[in-house]
Amino acid sequence: MMAKLTHTDEAGRARMVDVSAKRPTRRRAVARGRVRMNAKAFRQLSENRLAKGDALAVARLAGIQAAKRTAEWVPLCHSVPLDHLEVTIDLDDRERAAEVTAQASARWTTGVEMEALVAVSAACLALYDMAKAVDRGITIGEVQLLSKSGGRTGRWTRGPVRRRGD
Repeated sequence: MMAKLTHTDEAGRARMVDVSAKRPTRRRAVARGRVRMNAKAFRQLSENRLAKGDALAVARLAGIQAAKRTAEWVPLCHSVPLDHLEVTIDLDDRERAAEVTAQASARWTTGVEMEALVAVSAACLALYDMAKAVDRGITIGEVQLLSKSGGRTGRWTRGPVRRRGD
């Protein structure tokens, strides 16, 4: 027996889920993505010498701004009043990569996984935009939900993530 799809009506048409009967609970989600680039672009990024300016600051702001507009990016998402959103970027010298992490939280009737994923995606895109003049071959990848908590389904955590070379 196939599970009922939550974002379709009886006729199979896309619809927004009605969450009006759900009670607000504390929701939290963490997502991550990676931006890999050539040595020259990574060096300029890490030394804050990219021609467009402070790429890390721009990327963090892009992630925060995008998360607040998730319902405009993803058609069936609800507008969630975020209580907190943090975007951090750690530089991995060995892989010449920027690891972008977003943590979203809200007390609401639906989760914040999409807000965390959108924040990571937008921050990664901003890093690409800031460094593309130095490296057109930049790759964005491994955008994934790491954990979520709250709501009907409770807590979920991704198992150990293996990276190349581990």
